[in-house]
Amino acid sequence: MTLKDCYTSLGGNFDEVLGRLRREQTVQKFIYKFLDDKSYSLFETSMANQDYDEALRAVHTIKGICQNLSFTKLYEISNAITQVLKEGDYNKAAEMAPQLAKDYSQTIHAIGEYKRSQEA
Repeated sequence: MTLKDCYTSLGGNFDEVLGRLRREQTVQKFIYKFLDDKSYSLFETSMANQDYDEALRAVHTIKGICQNLSFTKLYEISNAITQVLKEGDYNKAAEMAPQLAKDYSQTIHAIGEYKRSQEA
């Protein structure tokens, strides 16, 4: 699997991120770091505990990372949830959370597949 294939699989824009970060090795370094980021688990816990300020902070962090790494699909849902949490529409955010979970899982899976292909 190539890095471009990974981006296709996760619904991202490889050409955009490569234009920003310049080298595939740099892109690879940062997508691997994404695997260790705790923002998504913090979002889930915060939503479950109805700590919406912390949930907003967590999903806003996800949004920023996704924007920088051109994870377009995950960026779109995290941006949408950021907006509804800022507006105080907690029920809408909860309704959108399963889509965030699906897109996050797809992203993590694609990066994991890419990483395993590089280690083989």
